[in-house]
Amino acid sequence: MTETVPTQRHRPVSPGAGWGMLVAGSIGLLASLILVIERYELLLDPSYVPSCSLNPVLSCGSVMTAPQAALLGFPNPILGIPAFTVVVVTGILTLGAVPIPRWYWTGLAAGLSAGVVFVHWLIFQSLYRIGALCPYCMAVWAVTIPLWLTAMGRAGASPALRAWTWPAAAVWYTAVVLVCIERFWDYWRTLL
Repeated sequence: MTETVPTQRHRPVSPGAGWGMLVAGSIGLLASLILVIERYELLLDPSYVPSCSLNPVLSCGSVMTAPQAALLGFPNPILGIPAFTVVVVTGILTLGAVPIPRWYWTGLAAGLSAGVVFVHWLIFQSLYRIGALCPYCMAVWAVTIPLWLTAMGRAGASPALRAWTWPAAAVWYTAVVLVCIERFWDYWRTLL
């Protein structure tokens, strides 16, 4: 019996990446579902206060009712439901050691690239146009970054890129957090 060596096409993915995709995809899917439900409640009753409207800055209601919250004519979180479902399934396949071809990773990386661009557009809109932050939206922002880095690492099959996934995500998170602190500093300092 000969041992087969994994090819570039079907290189196994580490269990850590599989768990990361499963957990991050599940968080993104849950946040998207909650946002769709909250938006539905808001449509039924315009006086409804979403569960994530905590104060003037952390206010899902302000974000949900802004035109940017329905860029394609329907609530943005509806896009997250199928997108994060694909990520969850990918995480499950990865944990099951199912060989996933590079073309799939390339497609996932392309989809997540669109997601990263969209998330950063939403970050800008939330900070500088709407003037409020949605905690569930921020959960989606937070999981999209490492998911994109993971998919890019698998699509390119570069060990260096995969090795830098978490340091790159940490720098990215730090930049987003600092921008959020700076933008709403006048409010944050009243809480100190």
